[in-house]
Amino acid sequence: MDEESISLADYQALAEFRYQIRRILRFSEEAAYAADLEPQQHQLLLALKGLPEGRKAAVGEIAERLQLRHHSTVELIDRLVKRGLVERHRDDEDQRRVIVSLTPQGEEILHTLSRQMLAELRSTGSAFVQSMNALLASTNKVEDVAGEK
Repeated sequence: MDEESISLADYQALAEFRYQIRRILRFSEEAAYAADLEPQQHQLLLALKGLPEGRKAAVGEIAERLQLRHHSTVELIDRLVKRGLVERHRDDEDQRRVIVSLTPQGEEILHTLSRQMLAELRSTGSAFVQSMNALLASTNKVEDVAGEK
């Protein structure tokens, strides 16, 4: 795609979409701080609870889900272990692999934060969806034009 094929409406759709993402992230970050967590700690708790069926919460899997390096993920897990929010144990199938799980205290904090986030998304989510739809409509127009050439 060259510079000329991006319209003002495309830029506006991208800007609005980015704004809506940032609003959601900011709410989530502030909720985490209010719960005495760093945002990445909250993300890790959510990643553990929300893993797809059949996936194990090994350090590598968590690092991938958070888009962090392995050593950064280990440091994050260490801090959460010290706070009693997660625990480590060896994988039953592969003793070399460490699995991370939520403690009851971690479950409780995650539940509170998730309730807040869901309430926020229910009240502001339509603006996010509208911005995504506008962006996708803009993208489809660009693809249609490209296909005609």
